[in-house]
Amino acid sequence: MRDQRLPSSPGFWRSPLRGPRFTAVFGVVLLVGITLLFVTGLLSYAAYNPDLSPVNDQTPDKGLLGFYLFSWPTDPHWLYRLTQGVHVTLGLTLIPVLLAKLWSVVPRLFALPPARSVAHALERISLILLVGGALFQFTTGVLNVQVDYVFPGSFYTLHFYGAWVFFAAFVVHAALKFPTAVRNLRGLRAEEGDLVPPRPAEPTVSRRGAFGLVSGASLLMFVTTAGRSFDGPLRETAVLAPRGGPQPGSGPGGFQINKTAAYAGIDRRETSDEAWRLVVTGRFGVVRLSRDELLGLPLHSAALPIACVEGWSTSDQWWRGVRLRDLAALVGHDEPTDVLVESLQRHGAFRHAAMRANQVADPRSLLALDVNGEPLTLDHGYPARIIVPAAPGVLNTKWVTRMTFGDL
Repeated sequence: MRDQRLPSSPGFWRSPLRGPRFTAVFGVVLLVGITLLFVTGLLSYAAYNPDLSPVNDQTPDKGLLGFYLFSWPTDPHWLYRLTQGVHVTLGLTLIPVLLAKLWSVVPRLFALPPARSVAHALERISLILLVGGALFQFTTGVLNVQVDYVFPGSFYTLHFYGAWVFFAAFVVHAALKFPTAVRNLRGLRAEEGDLVPPRPAEPTVSRRGAFGLVSGASLLMFVTTAGRSFDGPLRETAVLAPRGGPQPGSGPGGFQINKTAAYAGIDRRETSDEAWRLVVTGRFGVVRLSRDELLGLPLHSAALPIACVEGWSTSDQWWRGVRLRDLAALVGHDEPTDVLVESLQRHGAFRHAAMRANQVADPRSLLALDVNGEPLTLDHGYPARIIVPAAPGVLNTKWVTRMTFGDL
């Protein structure tokens, strides 16, 4: 007889809450939620157009994992705001469900013997990848949202490869367990099996109460983070998000930013009217333009949001500037083409960014000079920044100094 004080003994786990139906409920919720997380995560990766140019590609060795990539569209203009907002908010909301699911099946992690057959051994290995992958993905995701990059390496690389390993294990596990979960939910099987304690302790909470606790925790995560995808009073409800709370200022430039000019190492002297010039290169050579010369070109306006991979976004801001396709035409590209944009920022993964021809062609894609009726502030990219509909925030390069048009 096994020592009942060891976690490998069924008698060690005595909570009367554990059982097949209890686990199945959380499993079905995670089946739907994690699938949606994976799809929106793949869409987020595609939005960077990583196969366009090496400067956009944070995972150069992805190989077949990039099979699905496509040219990221510009319509609807709030597309990335929606997909990434859902991805991050859903991920945070599912944390209590994930923890409850792991708690419900923890006896299986200590079950002996570790492998009763080859099939059982493969299932246990998939469980290691599943549990480890889940903890890794959710932890790195939360750290990224909290702007706390304590993990080694690039978040983009770690999260991308981690997602594929985790989801592969998740698919295997779901395929093996889904029929059983359905039977458990439909009550076609008595409450029996390794999750049912042989000597249950006295209950301190009902299963309905436990479900209510997990649901309440998920709801709390939702209402304290979802508001950062909006402006106004709703943003102030996002008390658990670094980009939540009140707006970071007032007036035309009083909306959320990611990196300040000071953080990016921008010297004000570089952005002065005397020093700064935009260098535009294309088929006909090189054109240098001051800010005043840019203001003398035909100007257009567009109402567009900014949406970040961290999950926060702004409402539509009114931008005014020169269309990217007009700048392309200025250097000999009558038909819109790709463009490489370079910033005064000297460090950081996205101080350079590439845009596809379809993004350049969109009449709302601007080299913005003003926002909400006033010149850009330095933190918002003065003297000029890119703004493109549906593009991730990091591709809307600030403090632009050079644009090179042509096939990339």
